[in-house]
Amino acid sequence: MSITAEITAPASARPLAHAPLVSAATLHQWLQDGRELALLDIREHGQYGEGHPFFAVHAGYSRLETEVARLVPRRATRTVLFDDGDADSALAHKAASRLSALGYDDVSVLAGGAPAWSRAGHTLFKGVNLPSKTFGEVAEHAFEVPHIDARELAARQRAGEPLLLLDGRTLEEHRKMTLPGAIPVPNGELALRWRTLVSDPATPIVVHCAGRTRSIVGAQILRDLGVPNPVLALENGTQGWALAGLELEHGSARTLPPAPDAAQRQAARDDAAGAARRAGVPVLTAAEAQDWLDDGNRTTFVFDVRTAEEFAAGGLQGARHAPGGQLLQATDLQIGVRHARVLVLDDDGVRAPVVALWLRRLGLDAALVEDGLASDLRVPVRTPVKLPAPVPALDADALPAWSEDARALPAVLDLRPSRAYRARHARGAVWSIRPRVVADVRAATGGDVRRPVLLVATDEGLARLAAQDLREAGWQQLSWTSAEALESAGWPRQATPASPSDAEAIDYLLFVHDRHDGNLDAARRYLDWELGLIAQCSAEELAGFRVPAGAHQSSHGKTHIDS
Repeated sequence: MSITAEITAPASARPLAHAPLVSAATLHQWLQDGRELALLDIREHGQYGEGHPFFAVHAGYSRLETEVARLVPRRATRTVLFDDGDADSALAHKAASRLSALGYDDVSVLAGGAPAWSRAGHTLFKGVNLPSKTFGEVAEHAFEVPHIDARELAARQRAGEPLLLLDGRTLEEHRKMTLPGAIPVPNGELALRWRTLVSDPATPIVVHCAGRTRSIVGAQILRDLGVPNPVLALENGTQGWALAGLELEHGSARTLPPAPDAAQRQAARDDAAGAARRAGVPVLTAAEAQDWLDDGNRTTFVFDVRTAEEFAAGGLQGARHAPGGQLLQATDLQIGVRHARVLVLDDDGVRAPVVALWLRRLGLDAALVEDGLASDLRVPVRTPVKLPAPVPALDADALPAWSEDARALPAVLDLRPSRAYRARHARGAVWSIRPRVVADVRAATGGDVRRPVLLVATDEGLARLAAQDLREAGWQQLSWTSAEALESAGWPRQATPASPSDAEAIDYLLFVHDRHDGNLDAARRYLDWELGLIAQCSAEELAGFRVPAGAHQSSHGKTHIDS
């Protein structure tokens, strides 16, 4: 049984002409008042990653309507939007109007946008996953997580010393590059699977990631569980390995270790329950959890933290899939409401307790449920957002034949990611993105609203959202197609490696983007960034973490990566 709540505009909802403004001072107060708040950066990913408030969550305007239902499922949530403050925050006000039309009835705009936050004396942070990354640095100090550097680990490997090397990232990341011989065990799976890999309690276990956070968290997960083996975090992960002049392994075909047998599973369950109990993780009855879900004045997220394969095979209707390790690594990609509640579920009583423990350390109001996924909870199931009116789709046969005469063709705007456009696109197509699509169509058509416009998109949803803005601006002869259809129709293709320029490609975060592709300077800058996060934070930004006293100290004396 499920409750369905389609996110469409109630009969009384009307788009906002102009959203209420809040000052940076007011927003700062709201962030600390203990009430639910969704602070959404509606700029594109590249802009967000170049500087945003610590508690801001990315919800780019390009896909705002489809993302907001996932990040902010309760429409009465107090919500603040912000952009760059240009043109009196016109984009943020437009985004507020879109949310109002969906029934979000408590939406404000930060006056002056991100620059106003900075002018008020608050930090705009580079990078992504700020709370999780910062907490990794806090946790290393708070729990005194032992570590090993790349050169010492390599020396132990060369000497043939016994050790178990685990890669705590996703399988996809592991296959791209990993340490030689590392076994992939994402952090969310450590509690369940570590016993299948090592039987001698004297064998050291080393956990690595690409940088710092998941190495630290993974090692401490094992220590929380009371693993008898020596446990170490590899300092600076694969990037530190490369900086030490050591070779990484690419294309690993290794997979997750097997599931434990019955005795190992029971031991894992006992260890996980003990760790959660010591950390004070609440365990709700099914009735208490249902009360959370039925409370219309609070937001409750429900996560199934098993593997993707297990989730696909069946689970609790309405629960969202979020592999435990990645949920801890990137809480801001899943939870868009500060001070919301979180129910963490599995079917074995091993993984959910560990994930809930760490979510609580991160400052979230997380709880377990007796019997986990078997609790028969009635989770509100929200159907996909009702998108704007459809846009006619043109396949290869329906597309007009290519003509050298641009006037014989529709104006073509390519809405795909900027990197895909640079690599290959139809000749004459202009790269665009929803925040700029009206201006770009105006330039491409000379302002002639009668000229047909063809949108190239990765999916219909993206085309429909952009078309809504164009229709409101006067263009009605709209259609969309895929890049593959254009190629099949014989339209010539071209590459423009420098266009759009880096400044124009606001969808792409350039900040140390190539640190995993051999750019050692970028790797150094990224690791320096992680080590410097705590020092950038205010007391209020660190206060929400639940760790031993005295943990909020910066960088542990590691001020620069100079390997």
